[in-house]
Amino acid sequence: MGGWGGPVRWEASADGVCERPVSRAATIKDVARRAEVGVATVSRVLSGSGPVSPATRERVLRAVRELEYRPSALGRSLKTQRTGSIGLVVGEITDPFCAELAAGVLACARTLGEHVLLDAAHDDPAREAEIVDRLVEQRVDGIIAIPTGHGDRWRAAMRAGVAVVFADRAPAELPEIPSVLADDAAGVRSAVEYLAGLGHRRIGFLGTTAPGAAPGTDAGVREATFRTALAERGLAPEEDLVVRARPSRDSAFAAAAGLLQRRPDLTAVLAATHLLGEAAVLVARELDLRIPADVSIVMVDDVPWAELCDPPLTAVARPGRDMGYRACEVLLRDPARRERGRPVVLPTELVIRGSCGPRTGMPGGAARSARTR
Repeated sequence: MGGWGGPVRWEASADGVCERPVSRAATIKDVARRAEVGVATVSRVLSGSGPVSPATRERVLRAVRELEYRPSALGRSLKTQRTGSIGLVVGEITDPFCAELAAGVLACARTLGEHVLLDAAHDDPAREAEIVDRLVEQRVDGIIAIPTGHGDRWRAAMRAGVAVVFADRAPAELPEIPSVLADDAAGVRSAVEYLAGLGHRRIGFLGTTAPGAAPGTDAGVREATFRTALAERGLAPEEDLVVRARPSRDSAFAAAAGLLQRRPDLTAVLAATHLLGEAAVLVARELDLRIPADVSIVMVDDVPWAELCDPPLTAVARPGRDMGYRACEVLLRDPARRERGRPVVLPTELVIRGSCGPRTGMPGGAARSARTR
């Protein structure tokens, strides 16, 4: 035994002149020898199962402290068939919403003693497939994901015995996989009703076309609700007021520029993501459009910078952190709900700020400025 408590082995120095002690990690056998008990007794003490006298328990725990023994995670996982880790797959780790969702997953996992392996698919189905395959190979206890790709990869993971829960998106072709979603339909409806109540009749919509997206994903729900909400107020949606962009800043800027330049008569814009909301604000400034005097802007996702804009942006707040926390609970705590596969839907809220005002010509509405073409 080493003088500093841990077991040692002796190794010749590089010049072969002398030997030096090299510490190694203590094993359960080392603990048993130090406590002068059997390995089975040490195991019972550490697992909290089986009869052990108080004096023997204290002797084992003292040996554990002295040797700085750490139970093998691999050995424990072989016995319990659990690795104590879950995978989390998001779109972009720099995305504010994804960061909030990840924070919720981490907070819940910490309370349940789970370790989280985080990776980003960058909205690329092929990259997502590689991540899922790797997580399955690592035998994680489950996967929480904002899905991008199609169903085959996810079904393969479930066949391999890995539980899966989706957050934020729920592909229509995978109804058997439970999901935790924001009530996007209610959020978009409240935004349309608010703009219509201010007198806006020509409302543009900036939507997304995500790689691998299928009907029933978040982009589809938001656009479909926009059209339905307009129709319910007697406003026929005009096709050239609906523009879709890929999930990139360049594509979002191009879509916003095309919409605002092609239709100088529109008076309001609803952006389906915070990336598109950012693009709408930047394009409006480049075109010398006043917000909200010339164009009112609402976006989905109340990210931190929305409140710092001039004027601050009206936004549909979605509970990213709560979604992550609840998804982790469904994965680890609520197998009955996981087996039913029905989505958990959390409420959204329209946060009204200064980026919206009455339509030009309405009482209280400002005179329109000349638009730069």
